[in-house]
Order: sequence, then structure tokens, then C-alpha cells
Amino acid sequence: MVKNFLVTGCLGQIGTELVKKLRCQYGSDHVVGSDIKTTGIEKLGDGPFEILDVRESDTLVRIVEKYNIDTILHLAGLLSAVGEAKPQLAWQINAGGLFNTLEVAREKQCAVFFPSSIAAFGPNTPLDHTPQDTIQRPATMYGITKVTGELLCDYYHKKYGLDTRGVRFPGLISYETEPGGGTTDYAVEIYYKAIADGHYDSFIAAGTYMDMMYMPDAIDAVIQLMEADSSKLKHRNAFNISAMSFDPEELAASIRKYIPHFTLGYKVDPVRQSIAESWPNSLDVSAAREEWGFDPKYDLDKMTEDMLAHLKETLKVKKCNKK
Repeated sequence: MVKNFLVTGCLGQIGTELVKKLRCQYGSDHVVGSDIKTTGIEKLGDGPFEILDVRESDTLVRIVEKYNIDTILHLAGLLSAVGEAKPQLAWQINAGGLFNTLEVAREKQCAVFFPSSIAAFGPNTPLDHTPQDTIQRPATMYGITKVTGELLCDYYHKKYGLDTRGVRFPGLISYETEPGGGTTDYAVEIYYKAIADGHYDSFIAAGTYMDMMYMPDAIDAVIQLMEADSSKLKHRNAFNISAMSFDPEELAASIRKYIPHFTLGYKVDPVRQSIAESWPNSLDVSAAREEWGFDPKYDLDKMTEDMLAHLKETLKVKKCNKK
């Protein structure tokens, strides 16, 4: 039986690449993209698209019924730094939007994927090799909404039998979508600046380690989890996943293997630095490996090589278009 997917927030960092991969794998007609905006819609290629504000449950119901949706990949949300600037809006979209999605899924019997984050942890969480099951007391609104989301998804699974699944994403690095207000965005910006200027001033301080993952691995993880045997999933919402942990200096050293003249400086953003310091240095991903075979393919240097190769082509095209 072919699934019919709805991806909310599909024009964000994860959604653009996820929609393309799903359409390649399941067929364009079976993957509906949706977002509150249309900027960047051309990147999705062929396939249905709907305008959707996840705070409006009536619109969500209409879309689910129109396309006979059975699986909702709920990506709509505000990221960490934006969430701190607009905490009330972050709650409305991140928590309220998920609640609406779960209610519609309950009524229409849809499976739901929810992306949690390393932000669901906090300053009291063990920082190194952070366990799958541990204390979660986040200090940011973004983190609070992620813990809320994990608990809501577990509740709907236990009370209503809804097939809810999720992962705790680390920082995600992609050449497809430009940074969108996350604390880990320095690890994307640095590649753009390395190519364009040969120098980057990091808003995250030296020695600050955070878990990261290259987007192709993240996309594969979402699809793999949703295809996994439900009976083998013990944790569901949400699995720790990660591929690497590094600080700005180590990332710069990796870039210098391909751009030897690259230099790194610092203009630390106190808000994003405080957020980063409340997050783990590294995650224990053994539950994801054991329960559904999580196995990322990219390490730091392999990711850097691929990022630089793709971005050089992207920036070359943009430069030519401006002439």
C-alpha cells in the first residue's frame, strides 16, 4: 500500500530536502508539501502544495481529507534563536500547531512524525554521552516546546494508539537551504563565508561542542524511522540521533584541508552562546541504532568535502545570475 504524506513547514531547512526525497521514493502525487509561505517553492519540484498555518486546524483537516493523507510529517515550527525573540509566537506555533496536528491525526487515523531537538535537554542534563532517557529541563522556549511535543506524542500513542514517532535532531548542516535562525547555524554559515570571503566570525565561542549531522543522513533517518517495524520501537518520542560532535575550531580545521587560507575569528552572540551552553556536547544514540538501525554515513571531513563542492557550484550560479 502506497502512503500519502503531508509535510508541514516544508519550505524550512529540513522540509525542502525531505519532500524531494519522499517524492523520488514514493511518487510526486503521494507527497503534499505545505507551508505558511511560498518563498522557495520552486525548490520542491513537481507535486501538490498547499498553504497551511498549523494554528488553523480546519485547514489542516481539509488538506488531510482532500489528499487522503495517512502520514503527517510535522516540521512546522520556529527555531531556537527566533523562539527566544518571540516566545509567545513560538509556543503558539510549536506547541499549539503540534496539538492541532495530533488531534487531526487522531480523528483521521494518521501516523505522525515530530522532530524534537537537542534543545529538549538543559543545563542539568549530563553533557557528555547524554543518555536516551535522562533529565530534561530546557532553559529556552524552543526547548520547552520540544519537551512538550515529546510528551504529547507519547500521550497520544498511549491513550489513543496513534502511531507517533520522532527524533531529537542535532544541528543540521545543508547546502540546499540557507540558515534560518538556529543556534547551530554557525556550522552552515561558515561554509558560505569560507568560499566567498576566506574568513568567518563565529557567533559561537571556541571550545563549544554541539552534536551535528549532515542533512542527507537526517533525511534518511526520518524515512527509515517511519518505515521501521512498530513493534520494535520502545522509545518512539524521541530518539537521540547524531553523527558527529565538534567545536568551531575543529570545523575550521576541516575546512582548511580544502581551503588552506581560511581563517576563523569570533564575534560571540551572548544569546545563542547561552543557548548552546545549555545543550549537550555529545549524545548516546545507541537506542536508535538498536531499535531501528540508525547508521549515519557522513563524518566531519566527508561532510565538509561535499558541502564545499556543492556550495561552490551554487554560489557560482548566483554570481553569474547577478551579472
